[in-house]
Amino acid sequence: MSESVLRTKSKEFAKNTIFLTRKMNERKVEQTLINQLLRSGTSIGANIHEGRYAQGTKDLIAKFEIALKECYESEYWLEILCSTNCITKKEYEDFKNECVEICRMLVSSVKTLKAKL
Repeated sequence: MSESVLRTKSKEFAKNTIFLTRKMNERKVEQTLINQLLRSGTSIGANIHEGRYAQGTKDLIAKFEIALKECYESEYWLEILCSTNCITKKEYEDFKNECVEICRMLVSSVKTLKAKL
């Protein structure tokens, strides 16, 4: 089965989140903030991937809605990290743009799936 654009983008976001959190570790950023972003940023793709094995449309919607919540949470942590100078403005903007793109795709997917019910 070919990889969907949503799965590919969320996997890339997770990998980029891991790389960013490694940099933040080197910068001696507070570990709690690093962990929060790492968990939410990698959870997006995990929930989307888990949706491949959903037990039906309602289950798939639930997985995508959880991924969407994690996406919004990631945006929050990125804002906090930027406003406290833990990440650069460029890092923030790059990650925010990726996050917004994934959020839009998830919202669209959820709307489409709900219309099928």
